[in-house]
Amino acid sequence: MQEMRKSNDRVSLLAEVAELYYVVGKDQTEIARVIGVTRSMISRMLKEARESGIVEIRIHRDSRSDPTLEKQLVEVFGLKKAVVTQDQAFSNHNLQEHLGMAGARALKEFLEPNMIIGLAWGTAISAVVDAFEIPRQIPAKVVQLVGALSATYTEFDGHSLTMRLAQKLGGTAYYMSAPCYCQSSETVQTIMETPALQETVDLSRHVKVALLGIGSTERWYSSFLRSGYIPNEALERLHECGAVGNVAGTHFNILGKVVCRDFSDHLVVIHEKDLLNIPVRIGVAGGLGKANPVLGALRGGIVNVLVTDASTASQVLEQNSKS
Repeated sequence: MQEMRKSNDRVSLLAEVAELYYVVGKDQTEIARVIGVTRSMISRMLKEARESGIVEIRIHRDSRSDPTLEKQLVEVFGLKKAVVTQDQAFSNHNLQEHLGMAGARALKEFLEPNMIIGLAWGTAISAVVDAFEIPRQIPAKVVQLVGALSATYTEFDGHSLTMRLAQKLGGTAYYMSAPCYCQSSETVQTIMETPALQETVDLSRHVKVALLGIGSTERWYSSFLRSGYIPNEALERLHECGAVGNVAGTHFNILGKVVCRDFSDHLVVIHEKDLLNIPVRIGVAGGLGKANPVLGALRGGIVNVLVTDASTASQVLEQNSKS
């Protein structure tokens, strides 16, 4: 008990020092006089506060865009908008951060009070929600479009993302509280007709803006496979019918044609027709393995707003011109 009390006292002291420095604006010498320690001790305390997570530092910097690539994507694929970040990402984490900032900007451009917003899942969508900030909250309904992925992927799962975005908007969240993948299509039908999901399903038909990831069917990039939701055999069937990617459970080939509808029948997701009826469908994807899925999604009009990085955009345009 005594050790716990000492630990709590230490945390309180570090928080007080951090507030004086970062919030009040006192310099380290002034804080040392207030606390009654040396200046060097204050410096060490501030470092400890950062390392222990008491202090979190976020730098808000707009990503640079590539207007030339954006213009080409809009013209070639008839998009409503394209956002291409120029930033050189040294890791996948940095890339997702840049995509998140760009995606958050794109989302804000289409927001209106009282609108219904749809949300899928994935690392890119999580990055967008992380980066999303607005000066004043607006009333909105945020609807989960894809069932739960896995208990081990909660940060990137649709339920968590829907809740987080609704909180930032000051809106209301509507959940698809069911597993994403079921063994039989009959189970999916039964789930979709339950009263618990009916309100969410009905609202999904009135979504005005959807925030969507563009997933890959490649073994080393597939979220479905990595989460343990589908066996290798199911992934092989997707390959056999030519699927290169998916958006909210709708799979398509490199030409943009929707394929593997029998697999989609096993998914608790927004219906393909309802997805394509959404006026603004923002697809966020970039990095290794995303060129083919993005190209297929653009050719098929699965998304009509694209947020990506310059390297992926260049690959997509080059591949499109060759075939």
